[in-house]
Amino acid sequence: MTNAYSAHADADQVVQWLSAMKPPVTAYVVHGEVDAAWTLAGRLADELGWNAVVPRHLERVHL
Repeated sequence: MTNAYSAHADADQVVQWLSAMKPPVTAYVVHGEVDAAWTLAGRLADELGWNAVVPRHLERVHL
């Protein structure tokens, strides 16, 4: 859990910001255009070793 959030950051800043956090079981990228979201999810996987996905439109996930 974090008490801060990222606002108006580019992908490099988002990855840097998230790198200081404990990896979640799964990171759901739900903001931005689909292609950009998948690119960010790929970076989270490649650079941080996270399980990152982009949910399908209207997909529900039990947390």
